[in-house]
Amino acid sequence: MLKRRKDNKNRVLREGESQRADGTYDFRWRTKNGKRHSVYAATLEKLREKEDEIFRDKMDGIKTDVKNTTVNDMFELWLVIKKGLKDNTFQNYKYMYKTFVEPDFGKYKLVSVKKTDVRRFYNSLVFDKGLKVNTVDTIHTVLHQIFKLAVEDNYIRVNPSDDALRDLKAVGNFGTDKKKALTLEQQNRFIEFVRDNKTYKHWLPLFTVMLNTGMRVGEVTGLRWQDVDFENRLININHTLVFYSRGKKEGCHFAVNTPKTKASIRTIPMTDTVAEAFEAEKRFQEELEVSCRVVIDGYTDFIFINRFGDTQHYGTVNKAIKRIIRDCNLESLEKIKQGEKPVLLPNFSSHTFRHTFATRMCEANVNIKAIQSILGHSDVRISLNVYTDATEDLKTRELSAYTEYMNKAVTQ
Repeated sequence: MLKRRKDNKNRVLREGESQRADGTYDFRWRTKNGKRHSVYAATLEKLREKEDEIFRDKMDGIKTDVKNTTVNDMFELWLVIKKGLKDNTFQNYKYMYKTFVEPDFGKYKLVSVKKTDVRRFYNSLVFDKGLKVNTVDTIHTVLHQIFKLAVEDNYIRVNPSDDALRDLKAVGNFGTDKKKALTLEQQNRFIEFVRDNKTYKHWLPLFTVMLNTGMRVGEVTGLRWQDVDFENRLININHTLVFYSRGKKEGCHFAVNTPKTKASIRTIPMTDTVAEAFEAEKRFQEELEVSCRVVIDGYTDFIFINRFGDTQHYGTVNKAIKRIIRDCNLESLEKIKQGEKPVLLPNFSSHTFRHTFATRMCEANVNIKAIQSILGHSDVRISLNVYTDATEDLKTRELSAYTEYMNKAVTQ
Protein backbone atom coordinates (compact mmCIF):
# COMPACT_ATOMS: atom_id res chain seq x y z
CA MET A 1 0.00 0.00 0.00
CA LEU A 2 1.33 3.43 -0.99
CA LYS A 3 2.30 5.47 2.05
CA ARG A 4 0.80 9.01 2.06
CA ARG A 5 3.10 11.90 2.74
CA LYS A 6 2.54 13.97 5.85
CA ASP A 7 3.73 17.35 7.09
CA ASN A 8 5.52 18.03 10.37
CA LYS A 9 2.15 18.22 12.11
CA ASN A 10 1.31 14.70 10.94
CA ARG A 11 -1.33 15.97 8.46
CA VAL A 12 -1.78 13.94 5.28
CA LEU A 13 -0.74 15.90 2.19
CA ARG A 14 -2.68 15.72 -1.05
CA GLU A 15 -1.24 14.83 -4.41
CA GLY A 16 0.98 17.64 -5.59
CA GLU A 17 1.41 19.11 -2.12
CA SER A 18 4.70 19.12 -0.23
CA GLN A 19 6.29 20.79 2.75
CA ARG A 20 9.59 22.58 2.31
CA ALA A 21 12.53 22.52 4.66
CA ASP A 22 11.63 25.93 6.09
CA GLY A 23 8.14 24.70 7.02
CA THR A 24 6.27 26.43 4.17
CA TYR A 25 4.18 24.56 1.63
CA ASP A 26 3.92 24.31 -2.14
CA PHE A 27 1.55 22.77 -4.67
CA ARG A 28 2.70 21.68 -8.12
CA TRP A 29 0.67 20.73 -11.18
CA ARG A 30 0.95 20.44 -14.93
CA THR A 31 -1.17 22.17 -17.56
CA LYS A 32 -2.39 20.46 -20.72
CA ASN A 33 0.75 21.47 -22.60
CA GLY A 34 2.87 19.60 -20.04
CA LYS A 35 4.32 22.72 -18.45
CA ARG A 36 4.89 22.57 -14.70
CA HIS A 37 3.55 25.25 -12.38
CA SER A 38 3.59 25.80 -8.65
CA VAL A 39 2.20 28.04 -5.90
CA TYR A 40 3.51 28.62 -2.40
CA ALA A 41 2.00 29.51 0.98
CA ALA A 42 3.13 29.89 4.58
CA THR A 43 0.51 27.47 5.92
CA LEU A 44 -1.27 24.43 4.62
CA GLU A 45 -4.61 26.21 5.03
CA LYS A 46 -3.48 29.11 2.82
CA LEU A 47 -2.04 26.70 0.27
CA ARG A 48 -5.32 24.82 -0.02
CA GLU A 49 -7.20 28.07 -0.51
CA LYS A 50 -4.99 28.66 -3.53
CA GLU A 51 -5.51 25.07 -4.67
CA ASP A 52 -9.27 25.51 -4.48
CA GLU A 53 -9.00 28.65 -6.60
CA ILE A 54 -6.88 26.81 -9.17
CA PHE A 55 -9.37 23.92 -9.24
CA ARG A 56 -12.29 26.36 -9.62
CA ASP A 57 -10.50 28.08 -12.49
CA LYS A 58 -10.01 24.74 -14.21
CA MET A 59 -13.69 23.85 -13.80
CA ASP A 60 -14.71 27.24 -15.22
CA GLY A 61 -12.27 26.96 -18.10
CA ILE A 62 -10.06 29.77 -16.77
CA LYS A 63 -6.44 29.45 -17.80
CA THR A 64 -4.21 28.60 -14.83
CA ASP A 65 -0.87 29.14 -16.55
CA VAL A 66 -1.09 32.89 -17.22
CA LYS A 67 -0.29 34.31 -13.81
CA ASN A 68 2.53 36.40 -15.27
CA THR A 69 0.53 37.78 -18.19
CA THR A 70 0.28 41.57 -17.86
CA VAL A 71 -2.25 44.08 -19.09
CA ASN A 72 0.41 45.21 -21.57
CA ASP A 73 0.66 41.64 -22.92
CA MET A 74 -3.08 41.62 -23.59
CA PHE A 75 -2.81 45.03 -25.24
CA GLU A 76 -0.27 43.62 -27.71
CA LEU A 77 -2.71 40.82 -28.51
CA TRP A 78 -5.53 43.35 -28.89
CA LEU A 79 -3.40 45.31 -31.39
CA VAL A 80 -3.04 42.21 -33.56
CA ILE A 81 -6.69 41.18 -33.65
CA LYS A 82 -8.45 44.57 -33.55
CA LYS A 83 -9.87 45.31 -36.99
CA GLY A 84 -12.38 47.68 -38.54
CA LEU A 85 -11.15 50.94 -37.00
CA LYS A 86 -10.23 53.98 -39.02
CA ASP A 87 -6.48 54.47 -39.01
CA ASN A 88 -6.61 57.80 -37.17
CA THR A 89 -8.85 56.28 -34.47
CA PHE A 90 -6.55 53.26 -34.12
CA GLN A 91 -3.45 55.43 -33.88
CA ASN A 92 -5.15 57.63 -31.27
CA TYR A 93 -6.00 54.56 -29.19
CA LYS A 94 -2.39 53.36 -29.38
CA TYR A 95 -1.06 56.78 -28.39
CA MET A 96 -3.41 57.08 -25.41
CA TYR A 97 -2.56 53.61 -24.15
CA LYS A 98 1.19 53.89 -24.54
CA THR A 99 1.25 57.34 -22.95
CA PHE A 100 -1.02 56.83 -19.96
CA VAL A 101 -1.42 53.08 -19.38
CA GLU A 102 1.68 51.22 -20.50
CA PRO A 103 4.27 52.83 -18.15
CA ASP A 104 2.48 51.94 -14.91
CA PHE A 105 -0.97 50.33 -14.88
CA GLY A 106 -0.11 48.25 -17.93
CA LYS A 107 2.49 46.34 -15.89
CA TYR A 108 -0.17 44.93 -13.55
CA LYS A 109 -0.60 41.17 -13.70
CA LEU A 110 -3.84 40.54 -15.56
CA VAL A 111 -5.22 38.06 -13.05
CA SER A 112 -4.57 40.39 -10.11
CA VAL A 113 -6.42 43.47 -11.40
CA LYS A 114 -9.49 44.25 -9.32
CA LYS A 115 -12.34 46.65 -9.98
CA THR A 116 -10.94 48.96 -7.30
CA ASP A 117 -7.58 49.03 -9.14
CA VAL A 118 -9.25 50.31 -12.30
CA ARG A 119 -11.27 52.92 -10.39
CA ARG A 120 -8.16 54.06 -8.53
CA PHE A 121 -6.30 54.33 -11.84
CA TYR A 122 -9.03 56.44 -13.44
CA ASN A 123 -9.19 58.70 -10.38
CA SER A 124 -5.43 59.27 -10.55
CA LEU A 125 -5.63 60.21 -14.23
CA VAL A 126 -8.24 62.88 -13.52
CA PHE A 127 -7.41 64.18 -10.06
CA ASP A 128 -3.61 63.71 -10.02
CA LYS A 129 -2.60 64.08 -13.67
CA GLY A 130 -5.36 66.52 -14.60
CA LEU A 131 -6.70 64.66 -17.64
CA LYS A 132 -10.10 65.56 -18.99
CA VAL A 133 -12.85 62.98 -18.53
CA ASN A 134 -13.19 62.73 -22.32
CA THR A 135 -9.54 61.62 -22.47
CA VAL A 136 -10.14 59.01 -19.77
CA ASP A 137 -13.18 57.91 -21.78
CA THR A 138 -10.88 57.08 -24.71
CA ILE A 139 -8.47 55.21 -22.43
CA HIS A 140 -11.41 53.31 -20.94
CA THR A 141 -12.58 52.27 -24.40
CA VAL A 142 -9.27 50.51 -25.01
CA LEU A 143 -8.93 49.01 -21.52
CA HIS A 144 -12.48 47.71 -21.51
CA GLN A 145 -11.87 45.93 -24.82
CA ILE A 146 -8.59 44.47 -23.54
CA PHE A 147 -10.23 43.04 -20.42
CA LYS A 148 -13.18 41.82 -22.50
CA LEU A 149 -10.72 39.93 -24.69
CA ALA A 150 -9.14 38.44 -21.55
CA VAL A 151 -12.56 37.27 -20.37
CA GLU A 152 -13.40 35.75 -23.76
CA ASP A 153 -10.09 33.88 -23.82
CA ASN A 154 -10.60 32.59 -20.25
CA TYR A 155 -7.75 34.51 -18.65
CA ILE A 156 -10.10 36.10 -16.12
CA ARG A 157 -13.74 35.62 -15.03
CA VAL A 158 -15.09 39.16 -15.10
CA ASN A 159 -14.17 42.46 -16.69
CA PRO A 160 -12.75 44.67 -13.89
CA SER A 161 -13.35 47.83 -15.89
CA ASP A 162 -17.14 47.37 -16.04
CA ASP A 163 -18.88 50.56 -14.82
CA ALA A 164 -15.54 52.14 -13.82
CA LEU A 165 -16.01 55.19 -16.04
CA ARG A 166 -19.62 55.62 -14.92
CA ASP A 167 -18.50 55.55 -11.30
CA LEU A 168 -15.77 58.11 -11.99
CA LYS A 169 -18.30 60.50 -13.50
CA ALA A 170 -20.66 59.99 -10.59
CA VAL A 171 -18.00 60.51 -7.91
CA GLY A 172 -16.54 63.58 -9.59
CA ASN A 173 -19.92 64.90 -10.72
CA PHE A 174 -18.62 64.89 -14.28
CA GLY A 175 -20.81 64.88 -17.33
CA THR A 176 -23.49 67.07 -15.79
CA ASP A 177 -22.39 70.21 -17.60
CA LYS A 178 -23.69 69.87 -21.12
CA LYS A 179 -22.22 71.67 -24.08
CA LYS A 180 -23.60 75.18 -24.15
CA ALA A 181 -24.62 76.93 -27.32
CA LEU A 182 -24.00 80.61 -27.84
CA THR A 183 -26.99 82.75 -27.14
CA LEU A 184 -28.38 84.68 -30.09
CA GLU A 185 -26.85 87.85 -28.66
CA GLN A 186 -23.44 86.18 -28.30
CA GLN A 187 -23.65 84.73 -31.79
CA ASN A 188 -24.46 88.12 -33.30
CA ARG A 189 -21.71 89.81 -31.27
CA PHE A 190 -19.14 87.27 -32.43
CA ILE A 191 -20.05 87.62 -36.12
CA GLU A 192 -20.21 91.43 -35.94
CA PHE A 193 -16.76 91.62 -34.34
CA VAL A 194 -15.18 89.29 -36.94
CA ARG A 195 -16.86 91.15 -39.80
CA ASP A 196 -15.64 94.56 -38.62
CA ASN A 197 -12.13 93.56 -37.54
CA LYS A 198 -9.42 93.73 -40.22
CA THR A 199 -7.27 91.13 -38.45
CA TYR A 200 -9.97 88.48 -38.31
CA LYS A 201 -12.25 89.37 -41.21
CA HIS A 202 -10.84 86.60 -43.43
CA TRP A 203 -12.30 84.03 -41.01
CA LEU A 204 -15.86 85.30 -41.54
CA PRO A 205 -16.85 82.96 -44.43
CA LEU A 206 -15.72 79.84 -42.56
CA PHE A 207 -17.45 80.79 -39.31
CA THR A 208 -20.60 81.83 -41.17
CA VAL A 209 -20.81 78.46 -42.92
CA MET A 210 -20.30 76.57 -39.65
CA LEU A 211 -22.89 78.64 -37.79
CA ASN A 212 -25.45 78.15 -40.55
CA THR A 213 -24.95 74.48 -41.45
CA GLY A 214 -23.89 72.78 -38.21
CA MET A 215 -21.09 70.95 -40.00
CA ARG A 216 -18.33 69.40 -37.90
CA VAL A 217 -14.98 71.15 -38.20
CA GLY A 218 -13.46 68.23 -40.13
CA GLU A 219 -16.39 68.26 -42.54
CA VAL A 220 -16.16 71.96 -43.30
CA THR A 221 -12.34 72.09 -43.58
CA GLY A 222 -12.49 69.06 -45.89
CA LEU A 223 -15.19 70.58 -48.09
CA ARG A 224 -14.28 70.93 -51.79
CA TRP A 225 -15.77 73.22 -54.40
CA GLN A 226 -17.20 70.18 -56.21
CA ASP A 227 -19.13 69.30 -53.03
CA VAL A 228 -21.06 72.56 -53.28
CA ASP A 229 -23.96 72.63 -55.75
CA PHE A 230 -24.80 76.31 -56.27
CA GLU A 231 -27.46 75.58 -58.88
CA ASN A 232 -29.54 73.36 -56.61
CA ARG A 233 -28.34 75.05 -53.41
CA LEU A 234 -27.03 71.85 -51.81
CA ILE A 235 -23.91 70.89 -49.85
CA ASN A 236 -22.83 67.25 -50.11
CA ILE A 237 -21.09 65.84 -47.03
CA ASN A 238 -19.31 62.64 -48.05
CA HIS A 239 -15.92 62.77 -46.27
CA THR A 240 -14.09 64.45 -43.42
CA LEU A 241 -10.58 65.85 -43.02
CA VAL A 242 -8.53 64.51 -40.11
CA PHE A 243 -5.07 65.25 -38.75
CA TYR A 244 -3.36 62.61 -36.65
CA SER A 245 -0.10 60.87 -35.78
CA ARG A 246 0.83 57.79 -37.79
CA GLY A 247 3.68 56.92 -35.43
CA LYS A 248 7.06 58.35 -34.53
CA LYS A 249 8.59 57.57 -37.92
CA GLU A 250 5.86 59.05 -40.10
CA GLY A 251 4.78 61.90 -37.82
CA CYS A 252 1.50 63.80 -38.10
CA HIS A 253 -0.38 64.04 -41.39
CA PHE A 254 -3.69 65.09 -42.88
CA ALA A 255 -5.92 62.34 -44.20
CA VAL A 256 -9.39 62.05 -45.69
CA ASN A 257 -11.78 59.67 -43.97
CA THR A 258 -15.38 58.66 -44.35
CA PRO A 259 -17.66 60.72 -42.09
CA LYS A 260 -18.14 59.86 -38.42
CA THR A 261 -21.17 57.60 -39.03
CA LYS A 262 -23.29 56.48 -41.97
CA ALA A 263 -25.85 59.12 -40.99
CA SER A 264 -23.10 61.74 -41.40
CA ILE A 265 -23.11 61.15 -45.17
CA ARG A 266 -25.82 63.65 -46.02
CA THR A 267 -26.96 66.62 -48.06
CA ILE A 268 -27.48 70.00 -46.42
CA PRO A 269 -29.66 72.71 -48.01
CA MET A 270 -27.64 75.85 -48.73
CA THR A 271 -29.18 79.07 -47.45
CA ASP A 272 -28.54 82.45 -49.07
CA THR A 273 -26.28 83.37 -46.16
CA VAL A 274 -24.13 80.29 -46.71
CA ALA A 275 -24.00 80.77 -50.48
CA GLU A 276 -22.83 84.36 -49.97
CA ALA A 277 -20.15 83.12 -47.55
CA PHE A 278 -18.79 80.71 -50.16
CA GLU A 279 -18.73 83.49 -52.75
CA ALA A 280 -16.96 85.79 -50.30
CA GLU A 281 -14.30 83.15 -49.67
CA LYS A 282 -13.77 82.76 -53.41
CA ARG A 283 -13.35 86.54 -53.87
CA PHE A 284 -10.95 86.72 -50.92
CA GLN A 285 -8.71 84.03 -52.42
CA GLU A 286 -8.76 85.73 -55.83
CA GLU A 287 -7.67 89.01 -54.23
CA LEU A 288 -4.78 87.26 -52.48
CA GLU A 289 -4.02 85.25 -55.65
CA VAL A 290 -4.00 82.04 -53.62
CA SER A 291 -5.45 78.65 -54.54
CA CYS A 292 -5.43 75.15 -53.15
CA ARG A 293 -2.05 73.49 -53.72
CA VAL A 294 -2.44 70.27 -51.74
CA VAL A 295 -3.67 66.79 -52.61
CA ILE A 296 -4.71 64.60 -49.67
CA ASP A 297 -5.55 60.97 -50.40
CA GLY A 298 -6.57 62.00 -53.91
CA TYR A 299 -8.71 64.93 -52.72
CA THR A 300 -7.92 68.50 -53.69
CA ASP A 301 -9.57 71.85 -54.52
CA PHE A 302 -10.52 72.42 -50.88
CA ILE A 303 -12.65 75.50 -50.24
CA PHE A 304 -11.17 76.77 -47.01
CA ILE A 305 -7.41 77.16 -47.23
CA ASN A 306 -4.77 79.33 -45.58
CA ARG A 307 -2.61 81.95 -47.24
CA PHE A 308 -0.16 79.26 -48.37
CA GLY A 309 -2.85 77.26 -50.18
CA ASP A 310 -2.88 74.50 -47.55
CA THR A 311 -5.96 73.08 -45.86
CA GLN A 312 -7.06 74.62 -42.60
CA HIS A 313 -6.05 72.78 -39.42
CA TYR A 314 -8.76 72.47 -36.77
CA GLY A 315 -6.21 73.53 -34.15
CA THR A 316 -5.57 76.75 -36.06
CA VAL A 317 -9.31 77.37 -36.27
CA ASN A 318 -9.71 76.96 -32.52
CA LYS A 319 -6.71 79.18 -31.79
CA ALA A 320 -8.24 81.89 -33.97
CA ILE A 321 -11.52 81.60 -32.03
CA LYS A 322 -9.65 81.98 -28.72
CA ARG A 323 -7.92 85.15 -29.95
CA ILE A 324 -11.18 86.56 -31.25
CA ILE A 325 -12.90 85.91 -27.91
CA ARG A 326 -10.03 87.65 -26.11
CA ASP A 327 -9.96 90.73 -28.33
CA CYS A 328 -13.73 90.98 -28.58
CA ASN A 329 -14.14 90.88 -24.80
CA LEU A 330 -11.35 93.41 -24.31
CA GLU A 331 -13.25 95.75 -26.59
CA SER A 332 -16.44 95.06 -24.65
CA LEU A 333 -14.74 95.78 -21.32
CA GLU A 334 -13.88 99.25 -22.56
CA LYS A 335 -17.56 99.85 -23.21
CA ILE A 336 -18.38 98.64 -19.70
CA LYS A 337 -16.09 101.30 -18.31
CA GLN A 338 -18.14 103.83 -20.24
CA GLY A 339 -21.33 102.65 -18.58
CA GLU A 340 -22.61 100.47 -21.44
CA LYS A 341 -23.72 96.84 -21.12
CA PRO A 342 -22.15 94.97 -24.03
CA VAL A 343 -22.30 91.21 -24.59
CA LEU A 344 -19.30 89.21 -23.34
CA LEU A 345 -18.34 86.00 -25.13
CA PRO A 346 -17.80 82.76 -23.16
CA ASN A 347 -14.84 80.48 -23.73
CA PHE A 348 -15.76 78.05 -26.53
CA SER A 349 -14.36 76.00 -29.42
CA SER A 350 -15.37 75.40 -33.02
CA HIS A 351 -17.71 72.57 -32.00
CA THR A 352 -19.85 75.16 -30.20
CA PHE A 353 -20.87 76.47 -33.63
CA ARG A 354 -22.50 73.10 -34.36
CA HIS A 355 -24.36 73.11 -31.06
CA THR A 356 -25.37 76.73 -31.61
CA PHE A 357 -26.80 75.97 -35.05
CA ALA A 358 -28.79 73.06 -33.61
CA THR A 359 -30.11 75.27 -30.84
CA ARG A 360 -31.24 77.97 -33.29
CA MET A 361 -33.13 75.33 -35.28
CA CYS A 362 -34.85 74.11 -32.12
CA GLU A 363 -35.80 77.65 -31.22
CA ALA A 364 -37.29 78.02 -34.70
CA ASN A 365 -39.41 74.87 -34.12
CA VAL A 366 -37.73 72.92 -36.92
CA ASN A 367 -38.93 69.30 -37.08
CA ILE A 368 -36.72 67.06 -34.92
CA LYS A 369 -36.20 64.51 -37.72
CA ALA A 370 -35.08 67.31 -40.03
CA ILE A 371 -32.60 68.45 -37.36
CA GLN A 372 -31.28 64.90 -37.06
CA SER A 373 -30.82 64.64 -40.83
CA ILE A 374 -29.14 68.01 -41.26
CA LEU A 375 -26.72 67.43 -38.38
CA GLY A 376 -26.04 63.83 -39.38
CA HIS A 377 -26.89 62.40 -35.96
CA SER A 378 -26.96 58.60 -35.98
CA ASP A 379 -29.47 58.51 -33.12
CA VAL A 380 -32.43 60.84 -32.75
CA ARG A 381 -31.81 60.87 -28.98
CA ILE A 382 -28.74 63.01 -29.60
CA SER A 383 -30.91 65.54 -31.40
CA LEU A 384 -33.55 65.31 -28.67
CA ASN A 385 -30.94 66.17 -26.03
CA VAL A 386 -30.13 69.34 -27.94
CA TYR A 387 -33.84 70.04 -28.34
CA THR A 388 -34.45 69.61 -24.60
CA ASP A 389 -31.60 71.97 -23.70
CA ALA A 390 -32.79 74.57 -26.16
CA THR A 391 -36.41 74.48 -25.11
CA GLU A 392 -35.47 74.67 -21.42
CA ASP A 393 -33.51 77.85 -22.11
CA LEU A 394 -36.36 79.14 -24.27
CA LYS A 395 -38.89 78.50 -21.50
CA THR A 396 -36.72 80.39 -19.04
CA ARG A 397 -36.47 83.38 -21.36
CA GLU A 398 -40.19 83.33 -22.11
CA LEU A 399 -41.05 83.13 -18.42
CA SER A 400 -38.71 86.03 -17.71
CA ALA A 401 -40.50 88.06 -20.38
CA TYR A 402 -43.84 87.13 -18.83
CA THR A 403 -42.60 88.18 -15.36
CA GLU A 404 -41.35 91.49 -16.72
CA TYR A 405 -44.71 92.07 -18.43
CA MET A 406 -46.66 91.30 -15.27
CA ASN A 407 -44.46 93.55 -13.15
CA LYS A 408 -45.14 96.45 -15.50
CA ALA A 409 -48.86 95.67 -15.55
CA VAL A 410 -49.06 95.68 -11.75
CA THR A 411 -47.26 99.02 -11.39
CA GLN A 412 -49.51 100.74 -13.90
